[in-house]
Amino acid sequence: MRSLSLSSLALTFVLTLSASAAEPNVVVKLWPGKAPGEVKDIGPEQFFEPKAGQSSVKRLTNVSEPTLTVYRPAKDKANGCAVIVAPGGGFSILAIEHEGTQTCEWLQSIGVTAILLKYRVPTREMQMPANLAAFQDGQRAVSLVRSKATEWGIDPNRIGMLGFSAGGQLAAYTCLAEKRMYAVDSNESEPSYKPNFVILVYPGGIIDKGGELKPDFKVTKDAPPMCLVHATNDSSENSVAMYSACKKAGVPVEMHLYASGGHGFGMNKIPHPAATWPDRVNDWMTNRGYMTTKK
Repeated sequence: MRSLSLSSLALTFVLTLSASAAEPNVVVKLWPGKAPGEVKDIGPEQFFEPKAGQSSVKRLTNVSEPTLTVYRPAKDKANGCAVIVAPGGGFSILAIEHEGTQTCEWLQSIGVTAILLKYRVPTREMQMPANLAAFQDGQRAVSLVRSKATEWGIDPNRIGMLGFSAGGQLAAYTCLAEKRMYAVDSNESEPSYKPNFVILVYPGGIIDKGGELKPDFKVTKDAPPMCLVHATNDSSENSVAMYSACKKAGVPVEMHLYASGGHGFGMNKIPHPAATWPDRVNDWMTNRGYMTTKK
């Protein structure tokens, strides 16, 4: 793995329209030059609008240059909390809207600095673990956000991750991995890659066929507090296993297991109880003290 330095990071600023009282969004390149391990040209990014009669999911794929898009709330509303959002998509595509931009806009509206992680998809060949590229992007994202805490007006001790489906797997790996999965410049150390709290919304792929957590997702007492969201008529065994492991390890954990909702609802206004999950997550973050402005 090649070494890199935060001081050498090239920033690309893109101003976009946002809520009238909010700060303009900023897009930041995640890595200087090519991301680690990128040796094959997979072609330009592709964005797919849903066709008539198809699912309303907007899809982004062929991501080889990962970025962070920063959604900063209005200064008089900002509470210093930051949440990195990782959309799902089976490590093949990114469900970039209802599990991405819309989630960031909701977080921004409640005073949180939301950061959309556009991580590398599809899965690269011949990597161990299988989704190494995405996991590297997750770790780098937390380190980079923490390094920008003062500049972006956030508390470096209140940086969370919110991941959907495969993005939930990415967030779980980021907070539980025992080591950094990319090399750091020997002359400069990066801040911790571990988020201070994690929200997993219908996470997938974290259990084996027997229903136990896979070795890459070992929970210890040092794991951050977690909030889990799942619908019973989905692969909720993933969240149940994570909840049980957190409870056994003494990690603060809360789970919202809804009767219905299926998979992939995200921010969609579905006619099921699962549609209320943003309110429950807001309650959890508030009760944990992540939403309290520090003086």
